[in-house]
Amino acid sequence: MLYAFAPQIDDVLYGDKLWVEPAGTARPVSDQVAAAQAALPEGTVTAVQVFDDPEATTRVVFAVAGLPEEYSKTVYVNPYTAQVRGELTTWAGSTPAVTWLDQFHRDLQLGAVGNLYSELAASWLWVLAMVGLVLWIARRRTAKRRVRALLVPERGAKGVRRSRSWHASLGVWALVGALFLSATGLTWSNYAGENFTAVLTVLNAKAPVLDTALPGATPPGTAPGEHSEHNGSAGSTEPVDPKTFDEVLAAGRGAGLDGPVELSPAAAPGTAWSVGQTDQLWPIRQDKAAVDPSTGNVTARADFDDRPFLAKLSAVGILAHMGLLFGPANQVALLLLAGTILTVIVFGYRMWWQRRPTRADRRAPFGLAPARGGWQRLPLWFVIPAPLVLIALGIAMPLLGISLVAFLVLDGIIGTVRARAAEPVAVRRED
Repeated sequence: MLYAFAPQIDDVLYGDKLWVEPAGTARPVSDQVAAAQAALPEGTVTAVQVFDDPEATTRVVFAVAGLPEEYSKTVYVNPYTAQVRGELTTWAGSTPAVTWLDQFHRDLQLGAVGNLYSELAASWLWVLAMVGLVLWIARRRTAKRRVRALLVPERGAKGVRRSRSWHASLGVWALVGALFLSATGLTWSNYAGENFTAVLTVLNAKAPVLDTALPGATPPGTAPGEHSEHNGSAGSTEPVDPKTFDEVLAAGRGAGLDGPVELSPAAAPGTAWSVGQTDQLWPIRQDKAAVDPSTGNVTARADFDDRPFLAKLSAVGILAHMGLLFGPANQVALLLLAGTILTVIVFGYRMWWQRRPTRADRRAPFGLAPARGGWQRLPLWFVIPAPLVLIALGIAMPLLGISLVAFLVLDGIIGTVRARAAEPVAVRRED
């Protein structure tokens, strides 16, 4: 829930760095970059984020020696006065607080183990949601008002029946959202995400990469001579002339890239600068252009509208998953969805506890599992293709497949042990 409200958390913790009072006309970006360079002389500018919100500061991103991989220093500059408001260590443009929340969202701050747990939960979320729907429909199919019986908790129900009614009805309401969270979360997970990326590659459905090669320039790493061993790294470490940012920004605006943009210097000799839109609100603006800094000409484009459908769908889905796509409405929807899913879980555990045997000779702390062998009562049209479907799903979502196999093996072992323990009793009864 907190992750969805990251923008508000940023405002509370870092508002003095992120926002300013508008005061006249903004200074050239070059002046703002020069001020940031003076404040952080040991860093190398790798990107500049310029916003169309008159209250937003300009953010100058630096590569600084000694920082962890993928981390940067970001200097926040008042666009009207070119005065530095402060600096933060950032990850992918995120402030320290949002970085912590992002990592907690990914792995519960437990590292690789937590990452596996998160992917495992996302892999099973859609399965449990669909199985729950099937069970609830089967139970309510004889009700007089079938649709109402599916969507509205049963009035007057008590005990386990009441818990089941609330658990299932709320689950139906949350079904679409649960499927959405599971699907969008898995697309950027470790193992299922790799398979999704592989499918996009096979279908040629990945977002096109902006071509930053300059016409007539020697490809990085192929130039002869004593400097060939740099292999393009010099572009990210050489000093950047702040005035070039003005020229590249003007070229991007002239190419129709309005709204908030990120300006990035050439990554290597013989390559272009890039300017890309960073608007994440619907309708999103994420077009990119490559600019030759020596002429100010746009040499290539990579527009969002030109992306394959699956690439667009993935980008939009991830933004909605993060609560960014529709602004506050998106955040409220995620808050309600998360609250509903948590309530469904609570009623599920309560139902499990209420179903426990309470007789003195059969007392147990929790509800007992259903009788084994129930699959034998399923129709053949379901039983025959089911293993093939499960194998395919297990390959697509490895953690789902591995955990399912582990569960089946454990269930088989428990069943065998219980059967052998019951054999002497049965023999004694026959005698």
